[in-house]
Amino acid sequence: MIYGSDMENTFEIFLAAAPGLEEVLAEEAGALGFGPLEAVPGGVSFQGGWADVWRANLALRGAGRVLARIGGFPVFHLAQLDKRARKFPWGDVLRADVPVKVEVTCRRSKIYHAGAASERIVRAITEELGAPVTEDAPVRVLARIEDNFCGFSVDTSGDALHKRGHKEAVGKAPMRETLAALFLRQCGYDGTEPVVDPMCGSGTFPIEAAEWSAGLLPGRSRAFAFEKFAGFDAEAFAAMRGPCDVADGPVRYFGFDRDAGAIRMSEANAARAGVSVLTQFKCQPISALEPPEGAKGLVMVNPPYGGRIGNKKLLYGLYGSLGQVLKERFAGWRVGIVTSEAGLAKATGLPFAPQGAPVSFGGLKVRLFRTGPLR
Repeated sequence: MIYGSDMENTFEIFLAAAPGLEEVLAEEAGALGFGPLEAVPGGVSFQGGWADVWRANLALRGAGRVLARIGGFPVFHLAQLDKRARKFPWGDVLRADVPVKVEVTCRRSKIYHAGAASERIVRAITEELGAPVTEDAPVRVLARIEDNFCGFSVDTSGDALHKRGHKEAVGKAPMRETLAALFLRQCGYDGTEPVVDPMCGSGTFPIEAAEWSAGLLPGRSRAFAFEKFAGFDAEAFAAMRGPCDVADGPVRYFGFDRDAGAIRMSEANAARAGVSVLTQFKCQPISALEPPEGAKGLVMVNPPYGGRIGNKKLLYGLYGSLGQVLKERFAGWRVGIVTSEAGLAKATGLPFAPQGAPVSFGGLKVRLFRTGPLR
């Protein structure tokens, strides 16, 4: 079946997620009114239209990117691919004046040479639509030939969605905003309670929690590939973006780090995100950590785990100190720790719930270790 870009048409929309977090992303998408949803390996799919594509890119905190499945056809040999690709209504989605990049994968099909298939699709787009095809194009067409069916998708996001447009300064191994949002959700954070990060790095957890609390859309400051599609309505999308201002409120999102450079990065990133009034960052070691006054909430931390930063043997003492401080001073608070090493998590001595699925992050498999309220 082939879908056009008419706002009334619906098609499959795929929300990419880090493997292991598909169900958490489905929970977020459901809370925002998308659906019915199906969690599948690598993401979440549902039927929707172009307005849903815009809103998914703009509003979902945990999606890595948003793909629109724009149609396809059965195909058994290259001549057939050439003929059918030329008849495909590229102009429903693509513009003749916007360069395109084509990426092809082949699996379990009579057409098995991705390069040869790509040549046919590129030729169809350039000769029938007139759009140039370049390696650095702002729009990507993804062709997947599987079981003798060629399906076409467009990447509607452009840059991956963790690039919110606010974070210029990052530490050595920054937590992606999309992962941070899903880990916060897994720990039961709903935007209403305080969050403390004792090793905040570039401030991702406190800033993400503050934005969520303030109702700021994660994509409010950036551009998307779909803005270069045929039929894009800039005025309607501008109305969807909504306000970017934060009302003054109590400071409830706290980041600490023993590295003064990390604290400067966090403050700069919070300012760019517009949440300085809700966040507070301070240079101090774990031993100085105290809970803020007021309601109890969530301690959320992505400590070093030796895979990329630090010597693993030296980290056991760090995790032990963290666990001791939290047990002694943070009664009633929940804790979430992201690490690749179960042994390091165990060194905290904290009463973790059963582990969730491993999550791919920067070439490592990490897990979220979480507790209920500490006693």
